[in-house]
Amino acid sequence: MKKVIFYLITICLVGSLIGCTQSVAAKELKSDKQRINVPEASQTEIESLVDGNSTFAFDLYKQLVDRNQNLFYSPYSISLALAMTYAGASGQTAKEITDTLHFAHSQDKLHQAFNWLDTELAKRGEGAAAKDEEGFRLNVVNAIWGQENYRFLDEFLDVLAENYGAGLRILDFVKTTEAARNTINKWVSQQTEGRIEELIPVGAIDAATRLVLANAIYFNAAWMYPFDEDNTNDGDFTLINGDTVIMPMMNQTELLRYMQGDNYQAVELPYDGNELSMLLIMPDRDSLITFEQSLDNELINNIFSQLTTKQVVLSMPKFEFKSEIGLKEILAEMGMPTAFSDMADFSGMTGGRDLFIGDILHEAFVSVDEAGTEAAAATAVIMKLTAAEETVTLSLDHPFIFLIRDLKTDTVLFVGKVLNPIN
Repeated sequence: MKKVIFYLITICLVGSLIGCTQSVAAKELKSDKQRINVPEASQTEIESLVDGNSTFAFDLYKQLVDRNQNLFYSPYSISLALAMTYAGASGQTAKEITDTLHFAHSQDKLHQAFNWLDTELAKRGEGAAAKDEEGFRLNVVNAIWGQENYRFLDEFLDVLAENYGAGLRILDFVKTTEAARNTINKWVSQQTEGRIEELIPVGAIDAATRLVLANAIYFNAAWMYPFDEDNTNDGDFTLINGDTVIMPMMNQTELLRYMQGDNYQAVELPYDGNELSMLLIMPDRDSLITFEQSLDNELINNIFSQLTTKQVVLSMPKFEFKSEIGLKEILAEMGMPTAFSDMADFSGMTGGRDLFIGDILHEAFVSVDEAGTEAAAATAVIMKLTAAEETVTLSLDHPFIFLIRDLKTDTVLFVGKVLNPIN
């Protein structure tokens, strides 16, 4: 059985300038609240959360799209990171985050819904295969690190403890900055089995840092219909400018869910257990820009609703690349500029309006071959002090879009685009 692995990390950095005492090793001080293991959320609240997350995913795609570069990111990571940040936001800052991220509920309902969704995703893969003998895994882990002797509101910490399972760990960002950075990077590396070892670079954490919120998602699963390496052959892949590159093209013929639209084709590749899948969408030649302009949650839902089982002769390239994305200006343009200004209100974290988001960074890696997929993603929010069986043929031999989602909840976990698989 061929294998697929995903790694996802979300990091949020919070800053201030108040001096504190030294701490080298992280000490854990949990909220006296335990995570709610059976969260209450109505079907309407869950559907609204998933719909909002997916709407944001494709709003963001249109902002990130670059005609000359591949793209890969995790909208779920970004939504989850900003949901935790949102727990400390108030006033206009909170409203802009709500509107931009399409959060449709009050603070308490939103965090309960995220908790329910994480709990539901944790149920995936019972009895399904994975890369190793431990079986299918889709794990979501959260952690937060705070500056020693710096005061955070109990209400804020309780929300993170009850809904995200994140207990506050104490570090000294002021006097042992490098040790603190290494501590967090070590945690990240452990959660991703060494795939992301240096998420936080030198200089990203400094004496102004007061809080780091981290989320890690680890996904390990096997393809339901693996590719045979013996069927991989070199073939042409046509770039957007008309040039061609020679790529190893994987080939298989299987009963797959497929549909053909007015200017695109789509096929769904399920993972073992049939609880998650990869959707591949290839616009017709010269139609990529037109298709991207129409890409939204409604279109994706329409594609899924029209997929029907056919005998598909599939050819697709092996590819591997990394995306590095700065989200500060993009999210400000999308509707949340106040969070990045001295007018920001994150008083729900500390009781004062002394913090604003200095930057949001996102990095993601993806590799797809006969054995499956390996992916890693990281987000850093840096906060600082204010001052049927018809046979069809589909060859993914020119630019295409892909996304990975949970089939039961429709949660979009990853979105990507391949312009040049050789990069």
